[in-house]
Amino acid sequence: MLLSLSKIIETPDSSIPFETELDLSELAFGNSCPVTEKVTAVGSVKNTAGVLILKALLQTTLHGVCDRCCDSFTRPVSFDIQAVLTTELENEDEADIWTFLLENDKADLDEILTTAFVLNMDSKLLCKPDCKGLCFRCGRNLNHGDCACRPEADPRLAVLGQLLKDK
Repeated sequence: MLLSLSKIIETPDSSIPFETELDLSELAFGNSCPVTEKVTAVGSVKNTAGVLILKALLQTTLHGVCDRCCDSFTRPVSFDIQAVLTTELENEDEADIWTFLLENDKADLDEILTTAFVLNMDSKLLCKPDCKGLCFRCGRNLNHGDCACRPEADPRLAVLGQLLKDK
């Protein structure tokens, strides 16, 4: 979706609201494509003292497999994003990742919002932030309870363990 900003580029304190949906079902994170539902974006672009600021809320539901415990999960996510839109960049090599270039006074919302979504995603897909994962010995999902494995003794203390066995 192209959003024309020619009305607010020269008018401080003016804004243009927008609402759109993105289809990111083909977007791969690791070995999966967890964004099976549409990503909704609601926001606005405001001219603040001559600087165009895009603010939006991105929301969707992820359907994936946890990278720690291997359980399937469904989890809603939402990201507040903010980006700067500009008509020209002085030095493209030093441009911030949250600065986007306008083309003919139009913002490509699909590109901006997709980039913002990817930048906000965690590097690992987890069923919940405090996922305990799997026991590395028996493979039990530690989110469902502790396993019966005994903790490994520190090899530096193995000699002391032998002394206790003899008593």
